[in-house]
Amino acid sequence: MYQPRFLISNAVLRNIGAIEAAKEVVENAPLVPDFEKDFITDAVIRQVYHGTHIEGNDLTMTQTKQVLEGESIFGRDRDVQEVINYRNVVKLIDDLAPKRAGYDLESLLEIHRVTVDKLVPPEKTGVLRKTQVLIKEEGTGKVILEPPPPHEVPYLIEDFLSWLNDPLSKEIHPVIRAGIVHYILAAIHPFVEGNGRTARAFATLVLLRENYDIKRFFAIEEHFDRDLNRYYQSFFLVDRQSGDIAARDLTPWLEYFTETVAVELGKIKDKVKKLSVDSRLKVRIGEQVALSQRQVKLIEYLSEHGTAIMTDLKDVLPMVSEDTVLRDLKDLLKKGIIDKEGSTKASRYVIKTKPT
Repeated sequence: MYQPRFLISNAVLRNIGAIEAAKEVVENAPLVPDFEKDFITDAVIRQVYHGTHIEGNDLTMTQTKQVLEGESIFGRDRDVQEVINYRNVVKLIDDLAPKRAGYDLESLLEIHRVTVDKLVPPEKTGVLRKTQVLIKEEGTGKVILEPPPPHEVPYLIEDFLSWLNDPLSKEIHPVIRAGIVHYILAAIHPFVEGNGRTARAFATLVLLRENYDIKRFFAIEEHFDRDLNRYYQSFFLVDRQSGDIAARDLTPWLEYFTETVAVELGKIKDKVKKLSVDSRLKVRIGEQVALSQRQVKLIEYLSEHGTAIMTDLKDVLPMVSEDTVLRDLKDLLKKGIIDKEGSTKASRYVIKTKPT
């Protein structure tokens, strides 16, 4: 059975530590439900746009969003179809994630089938390749990678899935497992087309299924796309080692992959912290609390300035009546989130720091 070779280097350890720290913040931040929906929608758009842009799709982010919203655009039919397909892939892995029966060939083939729907002949969708493929350098045509011959592909995939489902392999950190999945599927290159998108999608499935969905706020494809040279260079550092995939040391790739996840989750963490209520609120309440977007803005202002009078808070919500602001403040007082000092119009509001 396949056994991956890699070291838990200082870089990998550092990245995993950053991932865990970001995961803790994101999963426990008291966010308004509307914000969570916006985060998820934004993540899907970025995942689809960057996931297809990596492969040469020419649509802009705006055009991608328009396609996802069902609007007609001027663009190549193939580009539009790639975006539609990858959106369907995102839906598919969301459906597959809750299933705990393990990882199987059928799921891999289904992901590929959706990825290349209407892009390759039907007989080549969701089917392991039966021909040799070569990866050539753009421009020069130089062969830079020759994946395993087609007759080895079924065995290599079966062997790899056996390892992925083995109880011992599940003791490996999920982010490292996802990185291994990404590399090995790309290296085996089991399909005639769509291997990169399929490998990234299957790696994301591992993260989602193994409790690293991070509220579904992230899109690791964005970092890959913005850093394509390092993305491919990290593959190359492993590819060049040996013709035998099982003998390759995956450490260089895993250092890059874990860094990618750490960077993307770090960005989400910073965004969540900016939008979430002051950390003292979490300590005070002890659980997530549903607040309106207006209330979040009020809390953010109080968190930043320490104290405020009604005039200050009215300026925070200029399009809202004073009565509405007062109702929001009374609700925050009732929930024990803020305190009111004084009883006149000059009363000051502050974040409550001590339990009642």
